[in-house]
Amino acid sequence: MPLTPLDIHNKEFTRGFRGYDEDEVNEFLDQVIKDYEMVIREKKELFDRVNDLEEKLDHFSNLENTLNKSIFVAQETAEEVKRSADKEAKLIIKEAEKNADRIINESLAKSRKIALEIEELKKQSKVYRTRFKMLVEAQLEMLSGDEWDDLARGVEEADEAYENAKG
Repeated sequence: MPLTPLDIHNKEFTRGFRGYDEDEVNEFLDQVIKDYEMVIREKKELFDRVNDLEEKLDHFSNLENTLNKSIFVAQETAEEVKRSADKEAKLIIKEAEKNADRIINESLAKSRKIALEIEELKKQSKVYRTRFKMLVEAQLEMLSGDEWDDLARGVEEADEAYENAKG
């Protein structure tokens, strides 16, 4: 067990013939006691300071570990978000392509249907034109025939007979 300042202060030496000067020894011991007390105080202060610094070091080490874990979790989360966004973007693109294909196919089908309707209308128009032309030609033929002349003569004869009967 180490000496304490009190041990040094209470130390008694045996007296011998012509021993050391007692006052000089006491002064020296007093100086040793002061220095030793100062060393003990400094040691305690340094020990307390080391403890404080070790606590701070532990705190900062824990903080560093926590930050490292947080950074790791944040990186993993960012990667997961990125993967999810990429996956969602691919699904959106795929859906858009499907919709585009569907719209194009519907448009092509409508276009074909309209083209067929146009062809049908052209055919019907030709048939109608041909029939109308035949009707007009028949009517013209009928108008240019002798029957109209006979009819006109019959009307004139009827008018003359009416006039004669009248008068």
